[in-house]
Amino acid sequence: MNPFSLNNYQAKYLQLGASTCLIALILLCILWEGVLAPLKPNGSLLVLKALPLLIPLFGILKGHRYTYQWAGMLILFYFTEGVVRAWSDIGLSSRLGLCEVILSLIFFLCAIFYAKLSRNNALKGVA
Repeated sequence: MNPFSLNNYQAKYLQLGASTCLIALILLCILWEGVLAPLKPNGSLLVLKALPLLIPLFGILKGHRYTYQWAGMLILFYFTEGVVRAWSDIGLSSRLGLCEVILSLIFFLCAIFYAKLSRNNALKGVA
């Protein structure tokens, strides 16, 4: 099988999408709770919610299938928080919650499709 098949290109785009969204979500969490719209005027400890996102970062960047699988489940917590904050907060915090929802949804879709494509490639014997 040709190593430059459509599936390999798809996997690279999915990996790029997931990596970009994960890094953007980390930055969003830090900026949101540190500078843009913290719960307390001088920032809050909710900035620490970005720490769990750092755990899968290198596995996502390297394209490890197992990391995509469990990070897809981890990201659902951020999706849920984004929905709640987009619905219940007002002003900038509500819009940042909507951004969190969008980034986590894109990451989730990229992660599950990447895991599926990498499984199919592993079954076919393509690296």
